[in-house]
Amino acid sequence: MYRHFNKAIGKKTKNKHYHLFVLICCLFFFILSGTASSALAKNYSYRTNVDEDLKNLLIEAVGDTSGFIDRFDAQVWLLDMSTRMAKQVPNPKERMDILKNVHSEATRAGLQPELVLSVIQVESNFDNFAISWVGARGLMQIMPFWLKEIGHPNDNLFDIKTNLRFGCTILSYYLKIEKGNLFRALGRYNGSLGRARYPNKVFKAMRSKWYKQ
Repeated sequence: MYRHFNKAIGKKTKNKHYHLFVLICCLFFFILSGTASSALAKNYSYRTNVDEDLKNLLIEAVGDTSGFIDRFDAQVWLLDMSTRMAKQVPNPKERMDILKNVHSEATRAGLQPELVLSVIQVESNFDNFAISWVGARGLMQIMPFWLKEIGHPNDNLFDIKTNLRFGCTILSYYLKIEKGNLFRALGRYNGSLGRARYPNKVFKAMRSKWYKQ
């Protein structure tokens, strides 16, 4: 009986030590995660740095209410790209809505629509309601702080047209800064300037799926 009592006490003590060990591990992981998140946030500080020139371009873009004329070649493009996008966006209406806005917003910003489609694939895989771990939203993963910066806090970044207008304006701006160097412009957009991983993923998407007709 004494032996069983000792065994029970030992088991209880062991469980107590085990729970204490788990608690310590959780606290350590929490602290480590916070440190890692801070470090990553620092590396991705491009998401929160406010470029005044870019800010002014976004203000101009949001205020632009001009229409876009659909030409015959745009209709051909829409049909072709809709077929390519069918697996990622099964709903035909949503698919066409995305494509029409991609075509008009890319054209407005002086970008190839195929490039914008490639960026969207890498950024959100066409999930209109995607939210990244840093809070970037929508198709082209736009940070919400821009809404406040340009005086449009109530705009919805999950709205397809709004998201694409922001994304295309930003990418076009970075392309001008880099004097047409798309590799570097994509690096700026992703916050990984000088690294090949992100630009190469976009280039691969352009070659394999969103190549120009």
